[in-house]
Amino acid sequence: MFFRLKKGDLIDILAPGSFIDEDENFQKGIEILKNWGLEINENNSLSKKFGYFAGDDLTRFEELEKAQNSKLIIFAKGGWGSSRLLEKNPSWQHGLMLGFSDTCSLLLSKYSQGFIGSIHGPMVTGLFKEPEWSLERLRNLLFEGYVADIRGIPLRGGKAKGEIIVSNLTIATFLIGTDHFPDCKGKIIIFEDINEDIYKIDRMLTYLRMTKTLTEIAGIGFGSFSNDSSDLEWKDLLKNCIIERLQEFDFPILFDLPIGHRSGNACIPLGYEATLNGDDGILSIDSPF
Repeated sequence: MFFRLKKGDLIDILAPGSFIDEDENFQKGIEILKNWGLEINENNSLSKKFGYFAGDDLTRFEELEKAQNSKLIIFAKGGWGSSRLLEKNPSWQHGLMLGFSDTCSLLLSKYSQGFIGSIHGPMVTGLFKEPEWSLERLRNLLFEGYVADIRGIPLRGGKAKGEIIVSNLTIATFLIGTDHFPDCKGKIIIFEDINEDIYKIDRMLTYLRMTKTLTEIAGIGFGSFSNDSSDLEWKDLLKNCIIERLQEFDFPILFDLPIGHRSGNACIPLGYEATLNGDDGILSIDSPF
């Protein structure tokens, strides 16, 4: 089963966590979606505020429930608060749902409970910042069902095949032990994050080791972890932390994939079969048909 959009489809924009404080960027993102021929379902709750959230938990949860039969749910932005909705156990349905960062909690929950359609990729307020190749990649995935290969830096050789899971590292770590964290056995795992101190990343990788999350995975990749791609010293610290924390495993590792908070956030559909090549640095996603 795979879902593809067509021109004229009605889609839903939701803000499951923080309220929208970038209205100009938000409108630019909507224009991109409309230029693709999509219709936007009007949602009055997008303008709501409750503390630093886009409405209280019940309001945001009800909007998520109402949109379950949508052709596409695309999240407005990240921030914080999406995981609070998981306490109410969403009634997931098969269908496309696009986001990353804080909304990874929802993507992982849907995937872990056997429903297809979660996509890690750009959200509405960030669409206008994406380079042309990233926007074209997203459009191809949504309308045609395929994505091109992407390339990272090999840290350990070998080739892994398996279903792919992509998530923000912090969000994934705090879901371990809940019903919303997927079975990682035989999977290719990709992590991204933003501006976390090295000691915090070390702590999370250590926790992944202690919970045996990485014991039977097929391969692992790391996207961007900082907005500053020119900070080579910090990038070396991160690379060395990854190598040291994962040295006892034998799966292939890729580093610096174009996935995450920097402009150029390559969309990845969770649950697709993928190949991670630690020899040439290529991550490829199989077409489902």
